[in-house]
Amino acid sequence: MSKARAFFQLLKFRLALTVAFSSAIGYLLGAHELDWSRALLVMLGGLAVTGSANTINQIFEIDLDRQMKRTAQRPLPLGILSPAEAWAFVVVLGVVGLGILTYFFNPLSAALALVSLILYGFVYTPLKTISPICVAVGAIPGGLPPLIGWVAATGFLGTQGWILFAIQFMWQFPHFWAIAWVLDDDYKKAGFKMLPTPGKKDLRTAFQIMTYTLVLIPLSLLPFYFGMTGTVYPMVAAICGVLFLMQTFYLMRTVSKKAAMSIMFGSFLYLPIVQIALVLDKL
Repeated sequence: MSKARAFFQLLKFRLALTVAFSSAIGYLLGAHELDWSRALLVMLGGLAVTGSANTINQIFEIDLDRQMKRTAQRPLPLGILSPAEAWAFVVVLGVVGLGILTYFFNPLSAALALVSLILYGFVYTPLKTISPICVAVGAIPGGLPPLIGWVAATGFLGTQGWILFAIQFMWQFPHFWAIAWVLDDDYKKAGFKMLPTPGKKDLRTAFQIMTYTLVLIPLSLLPFYFGMTGTVYPMVAAICGVLFLMQTFYLMRTVSKKAAMSIMFGSFLYLPIVQIALVLDKL
């Protein structure tokens, strides 16, 4: 593996792109005029900051990644890159991402991105081996990207921006817990405590996944209530929410890895569909 490819792997590009995409969605919803070039610029800033946070995560977890089949082939466990090189990458990406948000948009959006980076890299990451509360902590930086995009467009923290944050924040719980259920055996090797207390793949955990997914439905309808969207979006959000919820009933009934995997893939589809529907309804 070349060093260039190794640095690219540190980004966790697909994950970073998903996060950056939601910041662009927030920007498009907050902007008075749809400026796709500036939305892409927000996305680029978000991609760089997220890549920086993802790299911090991998630096702290080198020894843990070696123990898990899923992560043992990453550049740092393999020794292709040194921790010093990775830290340099963290600084470059962080400066570029925060610089883009500060210079082209406003300092408040950059400040929120910095908070997100610190929470993910320095609080959520070490908590993963300490307590299941890590998922709630990780859901904060996970939910911030659309709010960062909104602030980049408007320059202030408004109710509508917080609604976008709330939807993505609540979505994190069924998303993360489904992943933790599917990867439980691997996570246990590294001592990760991702599933809710008492950390078992049982009906209690399945019920919690269902509860958070249920709360997501009324939350997803708030953009319509606050006049952010027309009448098409709430129908799309309601249908997606009900389908997502039905997957959790399947998990409660079977308590199986197959059902958890279904929720995991369902969560990957739910968020972009709902967010794209928000923007299209604004158009």
